[in-house]
Amino acid sequence: MAKISSNIKFLRKKKGLTQQQFADQVGIKRSLVGAYEEERAEPKYELLKTIALFFDISLDDFINETIDDKWIAKPKGNQNNLRILSISVDKEDNENIEMVPLKASAGYMNGYADPEYVAQLPKLYLPMFKQGTYRGFEIKGDSMLPLVSGTTIIGEYVENWADVKPSETYVILSKSDGVVYKRIGNKFKDNKKLKLISDNPVYEPYEINGEDILEIWKAKAYISTHLPLPTPEPTMESLTSMMAQMQRSIAKLEGNN
Repeated sequence: MAKISSNIKFLRKKKGLTQQQFADQVGIKRSLVGAYEEERAEPKYELLKTIALFFDISLDDFINETIDDKWIAKPKGNQNNLRILSISVDKEDNENIEMVPLKASAGYMNGYADPEYVAQLPKLYLPMFKQGTYRGFEIKGDSMLPLVSGTTIIGEYVENWADVKPSETYVILSKSDGVVYKRIGNKFKDNKKLKLISDNPVYEPYEINGEDILEIWKAKAYISTHLPLPTPEPTMESLTSMMAQMQRSIAKLEGNN
C-alpha cells in the first residue's frame, strides 16, 4: 500500500497536476486522491489499471516498484495478465478459505481480483490447511467422475505456473472456460497452451491458451455429500463408450502418422 500511495503522489507531481486536476482526469473525487496518497484508502483493481494507463506505466511496476527519479521502467506487456490474488483474513489475521459455489462462478470471473468481492464469499474452516492459500470451488457436470456435480474441490493457490505437474488435477480459472476442474496433460511453458484432460473418457482432451489463464489452484482435497458406491459391473453402455473412445484415440494416432 505504501508503494502505491507514494507512486501516485510522485507521478502526479511529475506531471505537474494538483490533486483536483488529477482527480478530474481519472474520474474520481479529489478527497479520494488525498486518501490514497496518505494511505487512508487503497484504490480498487479497476482504478489501479486506470491510473497505470494514465501515467503510461505497467500495472506491475505501479504496484510493486518504488517509483522515483532513479526508477527505470520495465516493458509494460499485457496489463490483463498481471496476477493479483485477493484474499480475506479472520480476526487473528489468518487467511480464510473462501468458497466459490456454482451460482457464484460467473461473478468470480469478474471479482476474483477485487478484495471486497472475495471478502463477501462464504468461508470454510479446515484445520488441516493452515499453511498456504486455499479456496473451495464447487464443480459442475460429470467430466471428472467419480467426483459428481456439486463436489467442492479444495485448491491451493499456485503462484508459479511452472510448478504445475502433468497427470495431477487443478482448478483452472480462464477467460475462455471460466472455472473448470481438470487433469493437466503437459508442463506449462510461458504463454503456450495447457492441455486439460477429463477423467471421464467420454470427454475429449482440449487445450487453452496460456494468455487466457487467470488463476491455477492445485487440488488438495474434496468435499462431497455423495458417498462412493461399490464398483459396478461393466454395462453395455459403459463398454460402448470405452470402445468409442478407443476408436477416436486410434484414429487420431493414425492421422498423426
